Amino acid sequence: MTEQPTSFERPETGVDPAESRGALVRTSTPPTTHSTPPRTPGDGARGGGAALPVQARTGDTPSTPGTTTPSGPSKEPPVIAGNGPEHSQPSVAAESDTHRPRPVSEAIPPQQGTEQPQASAERRTGQGVAPGRPTPMRRDGDRLRFVGAATRRIARGIDLDEIVMGLCRATVPTFSDAILVYLRDPLPVGDERPTGPVVLRLRRTDRIPEERDTDGGFLPAQAQSEPTELAELSALTAELCEVRPGGALAEVLRGVRPVFADAPAARAALPELLGDDGELIIPDGQRAILAPLRGRRRVIGAAVFLRRPDRLAFEPDDLLVAAQLATHSALGIDKAVLYGREAYIADELQRTMLPETLPRPTGVRLASRYLPAAETARVGGDWYDAIPLPGSRVALVVGDVMGHSMTSAAIMGQLRTTAQTLAGLDLPPQEVLHHLDEQAQRLGTDRMATCLYAVYDPVSHRITIANAGHPPPVLLHLGGRAEVLRVPAGAPIGVGGVDFEAVELDAPAGATLLLYTDGLVESRLRDVWTGIEQLREKLAATAQLTGPDHPPPLEALCDEVLDMLGPGDRDDDIALLAARFDGIAPSDVAYWFLEPEDAAPGRARRLARRALARWGLEELTDSVELLVSEVVTNAVRYASRPVTLRLLRTDVLRCEVGDDVPQLPRLRQARATDEGGRGLYLVNRLARRWGATRLSTGKVVWFELNRS
Repeated sequence: MTEQPTSFERPETGVDPAESRGALVRTSTPPTTHSTPPRTPGDGARGGGAALPVQARTGDTPSTPGTTTPSGPSKEPPVIAGNGPEHSQPSVAAESDTHRPRPVSEAIPPQQGTEQPQASAERRTGQGVAPGRPTPMRRDGDRLRFVGAATRRIARGIDLDEIVMGLCRATVPTFSDAILVYLRDPLPVGDERPTGPVVLRLRRTDRIPEERDTDGGFLPAQAQSEPTELAELSALTAELCEVRPGGALAEVLRGVRPVFADAPAARAALPELLGDDGELIIPDGQRAILAPLRGRRRVIGAAVFLRRPDRLAFEPDDLLVAAQLATHSALGIDKAVLYGREAYIADELQRTMLPETLPRPTGVRLASRYLPAAETARVGGDWYDAIPLPGSRVALVVGDVMGHSMTSAAIMGQLRTTAQTLAGLDLPPQEVLHHLDEQAQRLGTDRMATCLYAVYDPVSHRITIANAGHPPPVLLHLGGRAEVLRVPAGAPIGVGGVDFEAVELDAPAGATLLLYTDGLVESRLRDVWTGIEQLREKLAATAQLTGPDHPPPLEALCDEVLDMLGPGDRDDDIALLAARFDGIAPSDVAYWFLEPEDAAPGRARRLARRALARWGLEELTDSVELLVSEVVTNAVRYASRPVTLRLLRTDVLRCEVGDDVPQLPRLRQARATDEGGRGLYLVNRLARRWGATRLSTGKVVWFELNRS
C-alpha cells in the first residue's frame, strides 16, 4: 500500500515531500481569515494569524528574532508570499531546542458517504481540522507503519506457534479487539496433496484484556469493561469446522480476499466457520473481517478480526491491512511447516545414525551424551558406539566427521556401519582404523574424519587403543586422579597411505574411561589442549565429591562434564561416551584347553561340573553338562588345533567354546531319520541366549544360563 496525498496540501519549494514536516499540515488553531496582514519588521513569513518563517534550504541558517547569527554574509532565504495554512511551516523558534511531539493517534473518521459536504471540503483543504487531529494522509501513514511493524513481528517467528502468536499480538489491540485463527488440520506440507475433506481447527484466540488501554493505536483510548461476547471466544466457537465443497465458507476461502462480516457471502460463511453459537460474538455493522489465509499453493486457514460494538467500525482501507496480515501470516506458516518437516527429518536421521540404547556388556557400565552444534543445526558428523565382542569384550568407538551438515551425517552413518562390520570380524583396533581409512577414500577424496577405537577385556583388565587424529581419552582412577592417556595421535581417516599404532594399557576395576569429540574441549575461546586440561581438572574435582573409595555416578559424571561448557563453547557437535570398568574377578573365570579327540566332550563335562561345585551352582550341573557336551562335540569334529573352554560367572553363567574353524554353525530342523543335527536345537531351547562369532583365528560359540 503506497501512501498518496489526499488533500491540496503542498510542501514548500526545496522540501522533500516524504518529510513529514514538509508534507503534513498541522494547524494549531482554525484559521478565521485569508487576508494578508501588513508585514512588520521581525515577521518571518506571510500568513494569517499564525504566520511562520519558511523552512531554510540545506546549508542555510534560519534567522529568528532574538537569535544571534554567526559572523559572515547573511543567507536568509526569500519570503514566499501565500495565504492560509497551505504555505505555513512549523516555527523554527519553537523547534530550535525541542522536537515537535508526534500527534496522538485518534479515532478513524466516519466512512465515506456519511460526512457532510462542508466537512468533506474541510478534509480536502486541511481547513477546519480540530487541533491535534491528523489529516487523512496521516492516517494512511499510521496504517503503513502498523503493517510494517506487524509483518516484522510475524516474520520473526520460526515455528508455527510463534508465527500465529505474532499475528495475534500484532493485531490486538492495535488493529482489532479480538482475533480468531483457524488452520487446516493437518496442515499440508510443501507440494503434497492432502486427502480427505478440508477441516479447519481453531488454533489460537486472543482478545484485549478488560483493563487494557489502547491509547496510541488505531482505536480510541476508552476505558470500558470487556464485553462478555469477546471474553469467551473459545467457549462460543466451534473447535473444528469441516469446509463443505461448494458451501459459503468454501466460496469465501476460494476468493482469498478479506470481506466484512456484513457482506452477504460472509454472513453465510461465518456460521459455518464459528458454529451455531458463533454469531453471538459477531458485532453489528462493519466490525468483523473474515480473512482467508492462503499459502504458496492453497488456502491453509482463516482469520477473523473483531471490534467491540462501542468501538469505531472498520473502514474499506482496513481490508487491505487485513489482506497484508493474512498473506504474511500464511506464507510464514507455510515456511514454518516446511521447517518443521526438515527439522523432523534431521532429528530422525541423527537418531537413527546414533545408537538408540547402549548395550550392557559384562564387566563394564556405559553412559553417553550427544549435543548438536545449535538448535538450527541438529545433525552432524559426531558419533559414538559400543559393540559387544566375543569373550565378554566390548569395543568403544568415538568419531568425528568434518562439518555438521546432512552430508557429514550421511558419511558418519556409513563409517559407523563399516566400524560395526569390522568389529564383528574381531579385528585388532589398528586394522579397524586401516579399513575405515580405505572406506573413507572410496567415499570421496575430501572425506576426512577422526576416530578412536578401543577394546576392553574385563577378564584381563586390559584395554587396547588405536587413534586416528582424535583427541586422547581421559582415564579417571578410583582414587580421584584423572590421567590423559598417552596414545599415538596418528593421521585422520581419509588421508590414506598411513599406518596406525595400537597401545595396550591397564584398565583397573573402578576406573572410568572418557571418550569425547573435539567439540567438548575446543572452541573459538580456547585451544584443544587447554580444553583437555580443563576436562581433566573437572573430572578430578567431581571425583573428590564422592570420596576416594567410591567413583562418581556415571550419568551424573556426564552431566558435570557438559556443565564445563561456556556460552561461547558450542561451536561444534559434542559426542561423549563414558565407560566404568568393573571387570571380572579371576575367581569367577575357569579356562581350559582341550585336545581335538573323542575324549574331549567327557573331559569338558567333568571340568564344568567341578567349576560349578566350586561356585555353588550345582543346580545348573545337568543343563551345563548337556550343552557343553554338544558344543564341544561339534568343535572337535572339525578342529585341527586345541579347543578352548571358558566359564564366566557374573550375573549369568556364560560358557564359551572356541576352535580354529571359521564356518559358523546354523540352527536347522533335523529329520526323523537323521542321527545328528540336534545339538544346536537343544542349545536354543535350554539356554537363555546363544550365538556364534567369527574370529580372525576361527570362531567362538557361546551360550548363557540364568543363575537362578
